[in-house]
Amino acid sequence: MLRVMSESMKAIRVERLGPPDVMELQDVPAPTPGPGEVRIEVEAVGINFADVLSVAGEYLTRTRVPYTPGMEFAGIVESLGEGVTGVQVGQRVAALGGSGALARYSVVNAAGLIPVPENLSGAQAAAFPVSYFTAYHGLKTLGRGVEGEWVLVQAAAGALGTASIQLAKAMGMHVIALASTYEKLALARDLGADVTILQDDPDRVQKVRDAAGGKGVPLILEVVGGKRFQESLDMAAPQGRIIVIGNASREQANLRPVELMKRNLTVTGLWLTSLMNDRAATMQAAQALAGLVGSGKVTPQVGSTYALADSARAFQDLLDRKTTGKVIIEPAR
Repeated sequence: MLRVMSESMKAIRVERLGPPDVMELQDVPAPTPGPGEVRIEVEAVGINFADVLSVAGEYLTRTRVPYTPGMEFAGIVESLGEGVTGVQVGQRVAALGGSGALARYSVVNAAGLIPVPENLSGAQAAAFPVSYFTAYHGLKTLGRGVEGEWVLVQAAAGALGTASIQLAKAMGMHVIALASTYEKLALARDLGADVTILQDDPDRVQKVRDAAGGKGVPLILEVVGGKRFQESLDMAAPQGRIIVIGNASREQANLRPVELMKRNLTVTGLWLTSLMNDRAATMQAAQALAGLVGSGKVTPQVGSTYALADSARAFQDLLDRKTTGKVIIEPAR
């Protein structure tokens, strides 16, 4: 039996762009699903660095204010808009809505829903879509990783890093993990990383090259950018592939094409939002991931959890690198 839709709900609103403290908890009208849409009672919201950049006005697409942040979430389908089929009220789903998830309820297009394996909790389901689809595409779709090959995972204890380690090991690859503390390196080892190195180790470039056999790493998942991007070039093996997924440094990186020519390197950008438009690649990734998650070979790593009222602190903790795994906000708390 459906509960009566409340007239208002709690949501995070951003009226002006800036640091996390611009986010405010407000009472706003609860959304109603239109044709082709579903309304979801939000259980958990997965917070990505992209959310931080969006609030700051530094993301790949323009942020229009006022708005409610939160692009990735999981919850229970509460009501269906006209014409929606294939979705059941009461079903747990995950969704990539672009924004609007940091609220008690969210409305999304039914076509964008992601089925959730039954063995995942709400928090695990919210930790799944962005990190694991991105990791899969970085390792396989664009990275063309193969069994027995070495891969370098930066920021290895974060949401994308933990997903990348698990998927790489499930694919039979060897993993070198970089992270900022010994505690984070321990987490990377627990997830299967073969070699762990502090990201600020003064000899990190040589240690990475040595770990991969002395010639460098064939595949690098690059998320730091800035001055560290040159290090990724230096650590790459001849004919190596560097998949650029993020720019955590928020600094400009310089690239001289001649460096790619000398060692036949490939640099490829990865933005999940546009890649999801490739239905064939998305379906292939979804099928592979469903099998791995359903079998228990891959488990989304839930990190710190926060109440909706503490969203600004969650964003700041992520920005300050105080977190591991996926940062989760739970609107019902």
